[in-house]
Amino acid sequence: MSWSTKRIKLGACTVGALTAAVLAVSTTPAAASGTFSGRAYVYGAGIFSDDWGDEGVLSTSTHTYSNATCLWQKILWADGYLPYLSDVDGIFGSKTKSATQAWQRFHQLNDDGVVGKATFSMANGALLDNDKNGTVDTFDGYKYKTSIWRDSEGRYAFYDGDGQSRLAGYDYRTCS
Repeated sequence: MSWSTKRIKLGACTVGALTAAVLAVSTTPAAASGTFSGRAYVYGAGIFSDDWGDEGVLSTSTHTYSNATCLWQKILWADGYLPYLSDVDGIFGSKTKSATQAWQRFHQLNDDGVVGKATFSMANGALLDNDKNGTVDTFDGYKYKTSIWRDSEGRYAFYDGDGQSRLAGYDYRTCS
């Protein structure tokens, strides 16, 4: 094989490797549903005190219309940052952003209005196991307690404003 042929093959391999690397980076779990975890739902396993440390981003531009946003709004409502249960609609708009910023300031977090790892982790601290069976069953807010739990597959669920049980998914919105 001539030196020229070897250079062409080496160049082709280099281009192929670079293309594969770019594709791998663009399809990492960070681009998937749960942003950090890559899961389609807010998820937990084992002891629930560290469940939400790897959850996704919720904001006015990421998972804006989702049941995961609805779950976050239930937390804001339970802590008194959204005044009405009707504000829990699964839409991360300006009202939810402002409430999130106030919640973040209270907890001495960066008040960017984006629910990321630090914000979700802080909220995790109010999850309770009231019946002491090892499963989450309540978010103990500053103003209200609200039912939040994990199903048998580790997916978090909650009751929406109409009393319907909903899974906290990132890719759809069925809560009301």
